[in-house]
Amino acid sequence: MPIKSKAQRRKFAELLVEGKISPETFEEWNRAAGKAELPERLHPKAGAKPKRRAKSKGAPKSKTTVKKASRPPRKRG
Repeated sequence: MPIKSKAQRRKFAELLVEGKISPETFEEWNRAAGKAELPERLHPKAGAKPKRRAKSKGAPKSKTTVKKASRPPRKRG
């Protein structure tokens, strides 16, 4: 089974370091891939869409606030 992507090569190297596969197996798969330039991922994730730019907010608001005038209390009666 040859390695088909850079991500697979990293994963198999990690398994080799952890001792889950033998060095011979890793070398066999790595050699089978040849000298070809491998893609980063064989099947890119479907959710990898470009991010949308944030909308412009227009003119910045001033930091001073204007207090509302207080009303006289309502008359009940």
